[in-house]
Amino acid sequence: MANTQTAAAGGELGAQLNERNATGLQNMTVLAFFTAIILLMSYTPLGLIDLPLIKATILHVPVIIGAVILGPKKGAFLGFVFGFVSLIKNSMAPSLLSFAFTPLVPVPGTGHGSPWAVVIALVPRMLVGVTPYLVYAGIRKLAAGKFNLGVKTIALTIAGVVGALTNTALVMGLIFVLFKEAFATAKDIPVDAVRDVILGIVAANGIPEAICAAVIVPLVVTALLKVDMVRRMAK
Repeated sequence: MANTQTAAAGGELGAQLNERNATGLQNMTVLAFFTAIILLMSYTPLGLIDLPLIKATILHVPVIIGAVILGPKKGAFLGFVFGFVSLIKNSMAPSLLSFAFTPLVPVPGTGHGSPWAVVIALVPRMLVGVTPYLVYAGIRKLAAGKFNLGVKTIALTIAGVVGALTNTALVMGLIFVLFKEAFATAKDIPVDAVRDVILGIVAANGIPEAICAAVIVPLVVTALLKVDMVRRMAK
């Protein structure tokens, strides 16, 4: 009798371990999938769009989608990939503001780059993988028992907008705080005009990027959650 119970317990434990291993493998597979999408997009005109002043982007979209599905830790990793790609691209093909995204481009008025560029390139992008999940999870918790398709779509739309604005607002805000004088030198404008120019960039880039995320994120997440493997691992 004891041997039978021991065997049953061992079988149950083995099944649980196999299930955990399978879930872990599925998580890594989906994470690798989103990472590959970010890397692929980064080397197409859609990922990082070269503009005269700054590189516009929609790389935040797969980061937001991955964060909602996989959770904030893996979302932060995807954001790191986004930021690292931005650092590399700004190093290889600099634009006017690349000094704010890579320490390999000299800051205007100096003969060297700044380590603060690494902070701007990475930290806001990693938070893009966190804030959308927190918004989505918060709305889902508030709407417990009433989280139907309509509410879910609204939550995903808001999460998309928050993720996009996290990127634009934090990046441009940090540039204002850390590189205000360098920005003025690069643009050949008075320092007092930097704030208005940065707000203009936030509006010109941030609003289209937010609209893009608001449209794509609900459509893609809703479709992915219909896939059994993705639905099982969704946070």
